[in-house]
Amino acid sequence: MLKQQARLFTKLAVAVDTAVIVTAFVLAFYAVHTATGRLSDFRDYSWVLVVVIPVWIFLLTYFGLYGSLRTKSFSAVIAALLKVHAIGGLVVSSCVFLVHATNYSRLLFAGFIVFSLTLMIVAKGGITLLLKYFRSKGYNSRNILMVGSGSKIQPFVDTIHSHGDWGLNIIGILGLADDPSAGNISGCPYLGQIDRIVEICKERSIDEVVFSLPSEHLSFVDEYLVGLQEMGITVRMVVDLYDSPSSRKELAMFHGDIPILTYHSKAFDSGQLFLKRCLDILGALVGLIFTAALFPFIATAIRFESPGPLFFGQKRVGENGRTFICWKFRSMFADAEEQKQELMAHNEMNGAMFKMKNDPRVTRVGRFIRTTSLDELPQFWNVLKGEMSLVGTRPPTPDEVATYENWHRKRICIKPGITGLWQVSGRNQVQDFDDVVRLDIRYIEEWSLWLDIKLLFRTIWVVVAGKGAR
Repeated sequence: MLKQQARLFTKLAVAVDTAVIVTAFVLAFYAVHTATGRLSDFRDYSWVLVVVIPVWIFLLTYFGLYGSLRTKSFSAVIAALLKVHAIGGLVVSSCVFLVHATNYSRLLFAGFIVFSLTLMIVAKGGITLLLKYFRSKGYNSRNILMVGSGSKIQPFVDTIHSHGDWGLNIIGILGLADDPSAGNISGCPYLGQIDRIVEICKERSIDEVVFSLPSEHLSFVDEYLVGLQEMGITVRMVVDLYDSPSSRKELAMFHGDIPILTYHSKAFDSGQLFLKRCLDILGALVGLIFTAALFPFIATAIRFESPGPLFFGQKRVGENGRTFICWKFRSMFADAEEQKQELMAHNEMNGAMFKMKNDPRVTRVGRFIRTTSLDELPQFWNVLKGEMSLVGTRPPTPDEVATYENWHRKRICIKPGITGLWQVSGRNQVQDFDDVVRLDIRYIEEWSLWLDIKLLFRTIWVVVAGKGAR
C-alpha cells in the first residue's frame, strides 16, 4: 500500500551505510590500537572491507532495511540490524580466519562489529525519527481514497488510524451501489458511491486509490483501473483471499507475467532456505570432523562386542516422499530387523512408530552410543549431501509413512533433521505418535533460523545432561 522508495534514495542509503561501515572499521582500528598497541599498519587489516561491504549490503537488503521504513517500528529495525551483524559476522569471520587465520586480529573484528552495530542503530534510528518528524509536519504524506465494502474496509482503516506516524491520510471512502455499510465507518468521510471515483480524484489531491472488495465484486476494479492509471494515480487492492487459516498465502508474479496466489504450509522462502543450507553445511563439516576423531574408538567397541557391519543404513522418507539411506553407527545386533516383528506387541508408542524400553536387540555398546546420541554421528554425511538438515523432523521409514493419515504427512513436507523440536521435548516421555506429529507441525509453522540455532543448543544440553535416546 505504501509508496516505494525511489532508486535515488536507495542509492543514497547504500552510500550512507557504506560510509558507516568504513567509519566503524576505522574507529575499531584506532580503539584497539590505542588500547593494546599490538596492531600493525592499517592497510594490513583494511582489506577485509572488500568482503564486509558487499556482505553487509546484501544482508541489509535481505532484511528489508532498504525498503520503506514508514511502517517499521524502531525495535524491528534494531532486530533486523542484530541479525545483519550476527549473520554477517559469522560469514565474514569464517572467510577471514580461513584465509588469514594467523595474522588477523580477532579483537579488531569484534570491535568493528560493536562499532558498526552502534553506528547503524544511530543512523537508522535518526533517519526514522527525522522522517516521522517531517510526516508530522505534513511532508512526505500519502492521501488515500478507499473504495469498497464497509466490512472489508474497516480493518484497513483501523490499522492506518492506529499508526498516525506513517503519514497516511484517508481522504474519504466510496461505497458500492448495493452496500451502504461504507458510510458507517467513523473518522472517515463518506464521499458517495464508486461511480464518482474519477470525479473525486479530480477534485481532491489523491495519491492512491485502495480497493477493498468482496471477491464477487472484483470485476468493478476493471471499469476504473485504466482511467485511474491514465491520471497517474496508484491503484492498490486488498485481496479477499479464500479462507485457509492454517496456510500461509503469497501473491506473486510468475515469470513477471502471470499472477499466482500460493498457499503453503512452510515459512521458508528461497533466501531463508539458503541460510539454512549454509548452516547445515557448516554444521555437517564440524560434525564430520568430530566423527572422524571418535571413529576409531566407536568402531573398535562395536566390532569387539558383536559381529556385523559397523554402519547401519536404513531407507527413510525425506522431503515430500523422497527416499534416502539414513546412516547410523550400528547399535543393535545384526539380525535386529528380523526380530522387530516379534517385538511389536511391546511397542510403547501409540501409532506409526516403534519404541521399546530395554529393547533386547540393542547391544551394550549400542545402549551407550544411543544414550549419548553418538550413534547418529554418521547422519552428518546425510546432511552434507542435502538429504537431511541439522534441524527438522524425524525421518520415518516407508512402512510408517504407509500408515499415515493425511494430516500426518505434513511432517514430511520438509527435510528431516538429526534433531528437532520433538527430540528436545522429552522424546522418551512422548507416547502418542499424534503428539510427535503436532510437535513437528509446530516446528514447521513457527520456523526461523533463530529457532534452529536455539534447538541446536538445546540438543547439546540434552545430550550432555544424559537425556538422549534409549
